[in-house]
Amino acid sequence: MVNLLGPRDEYLRILEESLEADLHVRGGQVTLSGKAAEVARAADVLTELVTILRTGQGLTSETVERVLQMADEPNASASEVLTQNIISSRGRHVRPKTLNQKRYVDAIDRHTIVFGIGPAGTGKTYLAMAKAVQALQAKEVSRIILTRPAIEAGERLGFLPGTLNDKIDPYLRPLYDALHDMVDAESVPKLLTSGTVEVAPLAYMRGRTLNDAFIILDEAQNTSMEQMKMFLTRLGFNSKIVVTGDVTQVDLPGGVKSGLRGVQRILDGVEDIEFCTLTNRDVVRHKLVGRIVAAYDQFESLSTERRHA
Repeated sequence: MVNLLGPRDEYLRILEESLEADLHVRGGQVTLSGKAAEVARAADVLTELVTILRTGQGLTSETVERVLQMADEPNASASEVLTQNIISSRGRHVRPKTLNQKRYVDAIDRHTIVFGIGPAGTGKTYLAMAKAVQALQAKEVSRIILTRPAIEAGERLGFLPGTLNDKIDPYLRPLYDALHDMVDAESVPKLLTSGTVEVAPLAYMRGRTLNDAFIILDEAQNTSMEQMKMFLTRLGFNSKIVVTGDVTQVDLPGGVKSGLRGVQRILDGVEDIEFCTLTNRDVVRHKLVGRIVAAYDQFESLSTERRHA
């Protein structure tokens, strides 16, 4: 009961604020009262929390909030989502935290090419990296290839100081950071030196056929239509591709069409290709990030309505 209610009843307060049913705790028993539908919803939430505790995974305030969020999703089991382990490293576990994230992870298992499209903080790249490391550890592939287009926030490589590696590094740093989270720090240089993990700008993919690899294209909204076609046709035997991006954050120069925006119209319905959409409800960074994304979405929709009025 102490684990369920949280330190100083922290989780109980979250439940009381979010649930319409009344919760009464006495000893080792929780009694629910209120409208039948709200009592049923509260009972489902408590059952999912108890199920998570029984797996040996502790609760946090974030976990409680995620279970409450998924309580409104039809046919969703929060305990199944939140206890699905992808990889473990140094005592940390990488797991999906929302229903859409679980669908995204499951799609990567089932399909050869998967597109993860959504705003910042939804775990698109991080989960793709976790699946890549899992595939490498299970010897399903022999290498991981991580790539990004080298166009960000209006800057071009030529204007940055330093050698080519220095210029490339800022663009690829988020991929390195995710890799360091999932692999022992001393192993990363060895993996990079041996070519088991390759981190390179998208331009370096041209003319290659990528066999026996797990390939991640990050920030794909900044590819042109031609670059996207070039990248997808690098696919070789026994390989898997995950493409991630946010179609609302395109940094391409004016007049250049985003390859990520165009590819869904072109490839929709093609067998063994899956498009997964994540939203501000799937943001797993600080809860304020989700609110910021939602506020921008609302502002942009209002601006669009005014332009068409």
